[in-house]
Amino acid sequence: MKNDLDRRISILARWIHEASYPVYFAGAGISTDSGIPDYRGPDGLWTRRDRGLAPKPMSKPWDQVAPNPGHCALVDLQNLGKLRFLISQNVDNLHLKSGIRQDLLAELHGNMALLRCTRCEETLPRAEGSDVCRCGGRLKSSIVDFGDALPHRDLNSAFTHSRRSDLFVVVGSSLVVTPAANMPMEALRSGAKLVIINKGETPFDSSAHLRFDEPISSVLPRTVRQLKRLMGMFE
Repeated sequence: MKNDLDRRISILARWIHEASYPVYFAGAGISTDSGIPDYRGPDGLWTRRDRGLAPKPMSKPWDQVAPNPGHCALVDLQNLGKLRFLISQNVDNLHLKSGIRQDLLAELHGNMALLRCTRCEETLPRAEGSDVCRCGGRLKSSIVDFGDALPHRDLNSAFTHSRRSDLFVVVGSSLVVTPAANMPMEALRSGAKLVIINKGETPFDSSAHLRFDEPISSVLPRTVRQLKRLMGMFE
């Protein structure tokens, strides 16, 4: 199995190296190594709910949770010029905290640390304490509740970059919540290679060109190290 994982990591590193428009799609699974439970994983919030179990308590408050090696690997890819865009379903602020540029990020379900203007959709740090945007619109929590529409600007950006991608890498998502889960199909229709790194099945497994069931922290950091070697950057 180790040799097979090494082989798949080598393939992924080569595909990222060759890609001109790699796009990444992150779900709750990328934050589990930071101590934040996912939803549909073996011990996820909804998995435990369906078993009649209470959610597992977090080891520390949300604002003290730190990015993990999976988040940091995405930042490395950004800094290497091998992340054209990141689409996130998470609200935990760990992508921005890790160093992802806000202009390269669509947070489809909002961000617990940000407020969003109801008029222009500009986002501002919650810590600033303002309730009025520069445009005069009202600021409210950016987190999208069930039944709410996704932010138009982020959603449109996500679809646009998915269609431009030649490599689409899913990181820690079960790909069942729409319309976010439609992004891999848009990428496939545009001819992109689809890679899925996720514990547990997804509806797109049969369409994936490369599949990892291993932990994200066992895949992404090693992929980045292999990519650096391909780029002639020796550690």
